[in-house]
Amino acid sequence: MNILIADDHVLVLEAVQMKLRGLAATVDFICVSDAAGLAAADCAALDLAVVDLGMPGTVGCNHILALRGRFPALPIIVLSACEDAAVVRRLLDAGVRGFISKTDSSDIMLAAVQLVLSGGIYVPPLILWSDQAPGAAPAAQGGAGLPDLTQRQIDVLRLLVRGHSNKVIARQLDIGEGTVKVHVAAIFRALGARNRTEAVASARHLIPVLD
Repeated sequence: MNILIADDHVLVLEAVQMKLRGLAATVDFICVSDAAGLAAADCAALDLAVVDLGMPGTVGCNHILALRGRFPALPIIVLSACEDAAVVRRLLDAGVRGFISKTDSSDIMLAAVQLVLSGGIYVPPLILWSDQAPGAAPAAQGGAGLPDLTQRQIDVLRLLVRGHSNKVIARQLDIGEGTVKVHVAAIFRALGARNRTEAVASARHLIPVLD
């Protein structure tokens, strides 16, 4: 597996490499620290690019959009301390496959990367919350079927409805707590919920299906 990491902080580069080495038996990294290095990088054979939003020589998210334009099939994840929902939404709309906050744990980062590598899109919680107006009700789900969730997300939802914490869900499903958080974020988006209470309320009509 070949992964590009673009960040101007050496500690971030080393920490991300260390965590992502567990993705495959062999993981090779290309590391760059500025916009010029990113523009010159040979990305044709890459499986993934993890790119910082703000690096020397960059202007806004133009370096990410340029990378997306040069290699449209390359899955790109943005790693940033930015919490501007409009910026995140613009990147996702442009085809970026995920946005990971630098305030997230390394387990969440790894779970988000695994989701993207399996063909999914990681949408951070800040987008889920900003998409709802204050006091807005969860989006209604019509019909008796389940929303567009994977089988694992259905398993997580079943345990959410029963009131279990992320820690308990992780233990029962034998997965990492960071992975649970990624699945919960996907569930919130599918149900139009901002939090666990709204997700459970929105899923009440699905309880016979879930049970």
